[in-house]
Amino acid sequence: MIRDINSVWNNCLHTIRKNVNDQSFKTWFEPITPVQLSQDSLTIQVPNKIFYEWLEEHYVSLLKMTIRKELGDAGKLEYQIRTAELQNGRGVNGDNRGKVSLAEDREEVNLGTPDIKNPFVIPGIQKPRLDSQLNPIYRFDNFIEGDCNRLPRSAGIAIAKKPGATAFNPLVIFGDVGLGKTHLVQAIGNKVQENFPNKSVLYVSAEKFTNQIVQSIKNHTTNDLVNFYQMVDVLIVDDIQFLANKTKTQEIFFHIFNQLHQNGKQLVLTSDRAPKDLDGMEERMISRFKWGLSADLTIPEFETRMAILESKMMREGIELPDDVVEFICFNIKNNIRELEGVLVSLAAQSSLANRNIDINLTKEVIKKFIKEINKEITVEFIQKLVADHFQVPVEKLAGKTRKRSIVVARQLSMYLAKNLTNKSLKSIGEMFGGRDHSTVIYSCNTVQDLLDTDPAFKDDVHVLERKIKLSLNEK
Repeated sequence: MIRDINSVWNNCLHTIRKNVNDQSFKTWFEPITPVQLSQDSLTIQVPNKIFYEWLEEHYVSLLKMTIRKELGDAGKLEYQIRTAELQNGRGVNGDNRGKVSLAEDREEVNLGTPDIKNPFVIPGIQKPRLDSQLNPIYRFDNFIEGDCNRLPRSAGIAIAKKPGATAFNPLVIFGDVGLGKTHLVQAIGNKVQENFPNKSVLYVSAEKFTNQIVQSIKNHTTNDLVNFYQMVDVLIVDDIQFLANKTKTQEIFFHIFNQLHQNGKQLVLTSDRAPKDLDGMEERMISRFKWGLSADLTIPEFETRMAILESKMMREGIELPDDVVEFICFNIKNNIRELEGVLVSLAAQSSLANRNIDINLTKEVIKKFIKEINKEITVEFIQKLVADHFQVPVEKLAGKTRKRSIVVARQLSMYLAKNLTNKSLKSIGEMFGGRDHSTVIYSCNTVQDLLDTDPAFKDDVHVLERKIKLSLNEK
């Protein structure tokens, strides 16, 4: 029987999706293209060597299981690299396979004539230690990990262990304002200084770099500035989108970038968008940014926001009731800085007005940060709505019956309660007959699987969500 390569790979993706989180799936599996299928071998094309190394290190067991499920026990997976040569490539069966010919469009760049001297280094004398411009409070141990940032954080830790010697060079971290880009890149710099005291680390904003270029042009000291940056072992540039449409600044940064990269130095950059979306940036610059890893910081999920806020509370010595913490994290979703702002404001309001921190005070403070506080949805309301939709007695949702129609309604009610209320998992479980938080988690995972596989069930959920939104508008 002749099998279609896309069907085989889609079947593989269906299995993989069930075993990884959404962010990992989008990052590491959606960009893969199937290119060749034989009786017992599937060849996939990945964008670069980083993908190959990451898949082999983190997902080899999952891939092996998936391929053998589709192709049988003798099934093998082989790789093609789209843009860089992979020497001694090997498939997940352990054989040496998949060697392909690739070429990167790297240019040789001459930064100036050999007789230009570095004014900051005297021959025979060790170069002075640079002021790194790093904030010591930004560290990995107070940067909370979640699905929203696991990839860039992991890459940052790898860089801190071997700056300039990993495939993550440059590392470009992108995402919206307030998601922790500056914290993460400065944590990388601080860890490098801790691990390698003799290495020069420099953090600079793109705006400050541009101002340095302007001054150097005015003072005819551009070569001195370039030579200064060539001293750096780890260069961290924040907000590179501000280099857009600045032709001369981009030209000088291009030369600095190339020289550092060719000498095995590490570059770490941040941006508010992916390199491919940087308008006003020269193509050769964008090409350089794509040499390494581009990793995005996304909006943290509720549990990660809770962990971030609790970490900040511990650092600031502030205590908040559990219901206040959950209420803040339910309403402040898009900006980590706002979490800290709410925390500081609550502490100030409580102290100045001599008021206890409770839900009412929290609502007053949050109004300054968001236009409208999410109207409260109760678990009881969700239970009644779901029970009516599935035509089951609402009291059965808290009972012990295992009848399928009631089990599905109960699990869906828990799923909606977790996503649409500010209740903790423990609180939700208690409202369904005293069940524990692990039952709520299992129910949510079961509902998510049904959403991915059952179109009719997905339609039911959409109908219920619309009813909830309509009911809020009526209040």
